[in-house]
Amino acid sequence: MKLEEVRAIAKTYGITPGKLPKPGLIKLIQSAEGSFDCFASAQNGECDQTSCLWRDDCFDAAQQGEPS
Repeated sequence: MKLEEVRAIAKTYGITPGKLPKPGLIKLIQSAEGSFDCFASAQNGECDQTSCLWRDDCFDAAQQGEPS
């Protein structure tokens, strides 16, 4: 998902995106929606959150070692 889309979703939760990096912003959104703020933490390629909106990006970010 593109950063612009993530920023738009953040605004729907009342989060001001500012200059937050994508992983940090997604974690704030996850917290705001009542989910685990676990983005990019699937280091071993496993995750039981199968309906997560961020799942594909999460695996990619974890594999690349993106900081949160």
